[in-house]
Amino acid sequence: MDDGPGQVRERLRFTVLGPVRAWRGQTPLAAGSPQQRALLAALLLRGGRTATAPELVDALWGDEPPHAALAALRTYASRLRKALGPDAEALVSESGGYALRAVDGRPLDLDHDTAEQYAAEAEKAKTAGERGRARELLDAALDLWDGEPLAGLPGPYAETQRTRLQEWRLSLTETRLELDLEAGAHAEAVSELTALTAAHPLRERLRELLMLALYRSGRQAEALAVYADTRRLLADELGVDPCASLSELQQRILRADTDLDAPAAEDGPDAGGSAFVRPRQLPATVADFTGRAAFVRELSDQLATAEGSVMAVSAVAGIGGVGKTTLAVHVAHTAREHFPDGQLYVDLQGAGHNPAEPEAVLGAFLRALGTADSAIPDGLEERAAFFRSTLAGRRVLALLDNARDAAQVRPLLPGTEGCAALITSRSRMIDLAGAHLVDLDVMSPEEALRLFTRIVGEERVASERQAAMAVVGACGFLPLAIRIAASRLASRRTWTVATLASKLADERRRLDELRAGDLAVKATFELGYKQLEPPQARAFRLLGLADGPDISLAAAAALLGLGAEETEDLLESLVDTSLLESAAPGRYRYHDLVRLYARACAERDEHPPSERDAALSRLLDFYLVTASRVYALERPGDRLIAHLEETDYPGLEFGARAAALEWLFSEAGCLLACARQSSGPATLRRATDLMLLVKDLAESGADALQFEQTSVALLRAAREAGDQRAEARVHLALTYVRTLTGRLDAADENAKSAMLLGLATDDPFSSSYAPNDRGIIANSQGRHSDAEGYLRQALSAFQDDHNRQSEASALCNLSRVHLATGRVDSAIQLAAQGIAIYRELGAKRRLANGMYALALAYTEAMRLDEATEQLTAALAIFKDSRQRFWEGMTNFRLAEVDLSARRPASAANRAEQALTALRGIGGDSWRATVLTTLGRALHALGHTGRARVCWQEALATFERLGSAEGRVVHALLSPAAVV
Repeated sequence: MDDGPGQVRERLRFTVLGPVRAWRGQTPLAAGSPQQRALLAALLLRGGRTATAPELVDALWGDEPPHAALAALRTYASRLRKALGPDAEALVSESGGYALRAVDGRPLDLDHDTAEQYAAEAEKAKTAGERGRARELLDAALDLWDGEPLAGLPGPYAETQRTRLQEWRLSLTETRLELDLEAGAHAEAVSELTALTAAHPLRERLRELLMLALYRSGRQAEALAVYADTRRLLADELGVDPCASLSELQQRILRADTDLDAPAAEDGPDAGGSAFVRPRQLPATVADFTGRAAFVRELSDQLATAEGSVMAVSAVAGIGGVGKTTLAVHVAHTAREHFPDGQLYVDLQGAGHNPAEPEAVLGAFLRALGTADSAIPDGLEERAAFFRSTLAGRRVLALLDNARDAAQVRPLLPGTEGCAALITSRSRMIDLAGAHLVDLDVMSPEEALRLFTRIVGEERVASERQAAMAVVGACGFLPLAIRIAASRLASRRTWTVATLASKLADERRRLDELRAGDLAVKATFELGYKQLEPPQARAFRLLGLADGPDISLAAAAALLGLGAEETEDLLESLVDTSLLESAAPGRYRYHDLVRLYARACAERDEHPPSERDAALSRLLDFYLVTASRVYALERPGDRLIAHLEETDYPGLEFGARAAALEWLFSEAGCLLACARQSSGPATLRRATDLMLLVKDLAESGADALQFEQTSVALLRAAREAGDQRAEARVHLALTYVRTLTGRLDAADENAKSAMLLGLATDDPFSSSYAPNDRGIIANSQGRHSDAEGYLRQALSAFQDDHNRQSEASALCNLSRVHLATGRVDSAIQLAAQGIAIYRELGAKRRLANGMYALALAYTEAMRLDEATEQLTAALAIFKDSRQRFWEGMTNFRLAEVDLSARRPASAANRAEQALTALRGIGGDSWRATVLTTLGRALHALGHTGRARVCWQEALATFERLGSAEGRVVHALLSPAAVV
């Protein structure tokens, strides 16, 4: 039946996994009184089966029904039919009872049934080994719950079903958490499991999962403390010991059973972002791979030994351009069947000025294997150990291309049986223990000619065999040189092979002179370079000057001083000649050896020489102007933009804040590399300005180290140049990153230098921001009088400079000083003044910092609901802005509010989230502070053993740092402590 001509009646929808409600399509229906909704729920949960009147009376009223129960039942049924309107026939009366059924072939849409379907599909996926898919389905099922099931319904049936549905939800949650742990998301699982064990203290499976999650997060002592707390609780409440599986887990943790390490999960399109995946990172093998049969057989046989009980390591060495990578990729593809759990690939950039850091490579490998960012440990040794643990029991091949030396490679070796590493390098790795070494020489003349023929075509070569032999001979039989020459000939149909041979004859003297070692590679590149048209050659030379890992089309256009379309045509033509690689759509990079050659060409051929400096200056301008626009979107009203060095080249415009942030973080490596190489007198000030504009990168776990290293290099350059203004500003950049990492004494020294130099050079930016930073640091160190003095100085300077946003920042910082000195009311007023300015300016991100300051004051005033509201709003902004440090700190403050409000389970959950967000940033002091709060929450929940472990770790940290906070924690650990 239709609602009207041409109209299709919408389906009925019902929910029971929360309040009982009904809709027709998107239109809510009146479900009536609690008793009427209890009848509706009883019918919905019978799946279309008939319930007799006595059964329904018993369901609604139990053993003591009212006198007119049957009449009331009929009334409720009549009202439900009326509420259903055109779908009234869905409520069927038969056999003295009622049933709810499909109408006109349109089944009822019930959240309970949908959840059952998801759960069943998840179980099938789990059985099939598709754990990522299973987790997605379980998440979908759990998302259907909306609070307490059958909320507010009376009667014994509703109570029984409510208990069943809550138990079902908990069971689904346990299964999903098991999959989380299998996927390596143990750090994220700790906070949820902490909250669940607080809510269900006697549920041993949750305790077992929490112990495992803590152990895999490197928190063994806390895992054992959970067991001790559980044993005490079970003895006190039930008079029993922990179950066998819990006791066994404790023993396995005590002996550090390696089988407890995070297992790898499956790959596939439904594996999920945190599941262990089977990476397929090998570059494509070339279609015209030629020759090298003996090397292919030797390496393939060696890799096949990894199926036994050893790890296979082969290292291929040879001069640049000899075809090491091509051979290794081909062999890796042929050996894939021996490594069903995946293949990893990395270009270690060993021949360049900036070889890849093993720590960063391990981070990329772990992410490729499905490890969540928050679960990746800090430090080279920790990451290497975690990498080996992740690969335990699996067969994975790692292709480590272009290695600098054995020291760079050692941490990247899988280290476990069944795995293998295939390494290429310009150096023979005689000091790499256990490696099978292969020295790759140039091709034989026959192999070289076959490769040339496959690229150019049999027809063209057959009639000019001698000329073809002359070409490959002039190339020194180097595969890369042959490919370049053949590609040029293939793209020029009017040339004969003899034409190419005669052109190479002009270079014969050089090629003869440069046959030995790496110089043969230069000769090969010289061949390709000389065949470029003048605009191509200029682009080739100048692009090699930029230090970044790659370059975007827009940045390349700036470097070349050309329009985007012309630049793209040039770059794509260079890609065709194999002199440039397309890293991704709109991004380009050089092979490291080609980059070195391009720079040599720029030094030799670029006229006038000043054009080299001009090109890099344009690139710096591009990054500086574009970064300033990101900064302006993030911090409207901030006067840094008005105090930047002048620029000549434009940058990108952004229509939305999200696009601006995406650009900033995706260009991080290129931005910082550009700043670092712009340390000459003509560019130094712009480079230091760029560091201030991109200081948000200091909060990124991936970019913080490079940010600080770049700042240190620029500080050295500023001192050598005697440029006090640049020195002042780079001190500010260092102040920021060192404050974030908890090195407050060093940060204060930087801020002090910035303040003095700013005043000496009459720089309104440095002389105002430096006292603001010193005020923040002094307040954190408990020097409140100093802090207030600095912040008053900064406030006055900001007002003189009409820097409204920074004025708001100083007000919020003063609020925290007032709060620390007991002036709660004025702290609230100051923070509110700052927030008002932020709102007036539309400064969304800075508004979050104002909300944070106001929330601290509200917490001290015990206006806890208002504090929670402010912090919750701030947290959403910090997450959106990718500010991990402030995300972690806001979760920590929410934990403090929850403790004050006597919500220890929520406090523990928030504290765990804070610890996860602050991994690698914030410094040890903040981690210890969060652990102290976590201990308080756990203690309030009765988890006294785990609480003491948290406090002991915090105390050890504070004592190592010489912090007065240690006294507070020591008091908590005393037998008489009252928390």
